[in-house]
Amino acid sequence: MAHPLFFLVVCLVLAPAAAAHDLQSNEEGYISLLLSNKGVDFAKDVLINKAVSTIIPLQLPDIEKSVKIPLIGKVHMILSNITIYSVNISSSYVETGNPGLVLVASGATASLSMKWAYSYSTWLIVISDSGDASVQVKGMEVGLTVAFKEQGGTLELSLLDCGCHVQDITIKLNGGASWLYQGIVDAFQGSIGSAVENAISKKIKEEIVKLDSLLQSLPKQIPIDHVAALNATFVDSPALSNSFIELEINGLFTATDDFAVPRNYDKGKKSSLFNNCPAKMIGISLHEDVFNTAGLVYLNAGCMHWIVDNSLNHSFLNTAAWKYVYPQLYLQYPNHDMSLNISATSSPAVKIAKNGINVTIYLDVTVNVLDDSKVIPVACISLEIYASCSPQILWNKIAGTLKLKSFTMSLKWSEIGNVHMDLLQPVIFALLETVFIPYVNLHLMRGFPLPLIHGFSLQNAEMHYTESKIMTCSSAQAIKPMLLRLYVIVIHLNSKYDSSVNMVAKISHPCHKPKL
Repeated sequence: MAHPLFFLVVCLVLAPAAAAHDLQSNEEGYISLLLSNKGVDFAKDVLINKAVSTIIPLQLPDIEKSVKIPLIGKVHMILSNITIYSVNISSSYVETGNPGLVLVASGATASLSMKWAYSYSTWLIVISDSGDASVQVKGMEVGLTVAFKEQGGTLELSLLDCGCHVQDITIKLNGGASWLYQGIVDAFQGSIGSAVENAISKKIKEEIVKLDSLLQSLPKQIPIDHVAALNATFVDSPALSNSFIELEINGLFTATDDFAVPRNYDKGKKSSLFNNCPAKMIGISLHEDVFNTAGLVYLNAGCMHWIVDNSLNHSFLNTAAWKYVYPQLYLQYPNHDMSLNISATSSPAVKIAKNGINVTIYLDVTVNVLDDSKVIPVACISLEIYASCSPQILWNKIAGTLKLKSFTMSLKWSEIGNVHMDLLQPVIFALLETVFIPYVNLHLMRGFPLPLIHGFSLQNAEMHYTESKIMTCSSAQAIKPMLLRLYVIVIHLNSKYDSSVNMVAKISHPCHKPKL
C-alpha cells in the first residue's frame, strides 16, 4: 500500500535545485507541482488496486467461543486460519481540503476462508468435529484521512482518522450438522466482522507509518552529473483544495552538495498557472531562475569554456580566410592553422515571456594562431548572442534547442593591428551557426529530468507561458499495473539540424567530452 500512496503524494516532488558557493538560502519554491482532479482520480485508482494486492492475503487472529446449543448443551468452538484472500471495490472517491486528504472505498466485498472445529462432552464421551468454511463480507466501507506537513525540507505524513465498517456477512460451512451452522452464525458473525474491521484498520495504520518513513528518506538533492545536482527540498506544506493538490519545492540548480540559492532572484507572485490545463492530470511550473541557476552552476564549475580547432577542416580556421578581415594577421602568419577559445564571461540570461523563451549568451572568443607547437593568442572578440529556445518534452526530461536570432560583437583587444569588424561578421555568423549553436543544442537535447518518480513519464504534454514561468501540462495512461509508461510525442530533429551537427568542428571543454 505504501508505494501507490507514495505515488499519490510525491509523483511530482522529485525536481530541480539551487546555485553556487557564495549564495545564500531562500525559502521560496521555484517549481510548483500540481495534481488535478483527474490526476488525483488516476492516482486513487492506482492506489486502491495496489493497496488490495498489498493487503491480501491478510491473516486474522483465531476466534474461540463456548456457546450453548439447544438439545446439545455447551459447545466449545474455534475458528482458525481465517484469511482474507480477495477484495473487490465497487466505488471510491477522494476529497482534498481541510483537514487533509480523505480516501473512501465503499461497496466493497471480501472473501475469506477459514477452518472450524468444535467439541462438547456428554456424560459418556467427548464429541468433536472439524472442517472448513467460506465467508463473504458485503457492504464494506474503508476510509482514511491523512495530513501532510513540511518539516525541514521533507514531508511528514500523519494519519488523522482511519476506519473500516462491515455491513453484512454470509457464512458457508463445508460439512457439519445443521445445528452447527446456526450456532456458528449466531456466535461468530459479529466477531468475524469485527476481526475484519480491526485487521484492515491495523494494516492501514502500519502502512501509513511505513509511508511516512519513506517520505522522510526522500533525497534532498538529486545528482545530475559530477557538476550539478537538483535541490528537491520542500519549502511549504502541500496546498489541498477541492480541485487539486499543489506542492512547492526549492527547484533551483545547485553545485553538488551545495544548497545555496541567490538572494536577488525574484520569484514573483503566484499565478493560476494550471487553469489552462483543465483536462490534464499533472501541471509543472518552472520559474525562469531554474534555468538561470543551471547556467550559473556550470559556469562556476568551469564548464562553459570550449576550444574549436580545425580537425574537421573548417576553412575559416586558417589565416587565409582572414586575409581581408585581419590583414596584419595574414601577413605575419600566412596560411597558418588557427584555433578559437570560446569562453562564457557570465552565465546565460534566460527570460520566459508570454511568447516563448529568450536567451542571451555572453562570450569572449580568443583567436589563436598555431605556429609549430606554439599557440599564440592574437585577438579577442566579445559577443552578445540573442537566441530563442524551443523547449521539448522527451519522455521524463525537458530538453530544447536554441535558434540564433542576432548577435553583436566588439573587439576586446588585438596584438597585431586592427580587425575589420564589418567583414568579420560573416565569419562569426558561420562560427555560431555551424559550430557553437549545434554544439549547445547537442547538449540541450540530452535534457534535464522533470519531477517524476521512477517508472513514469509524460504523455500529451503541452507548453504554456506566463511572464516568468513555463508550464508543462500532461496526462497519464497506465500501460500495465504499477509499471506505467507515460510518454509525449517526440519532435524529431530535422535534417537541417542533423547536417549542422555533422559540420561541427572538434570542440572540447573541461566538463564533458562531446561524442561527435
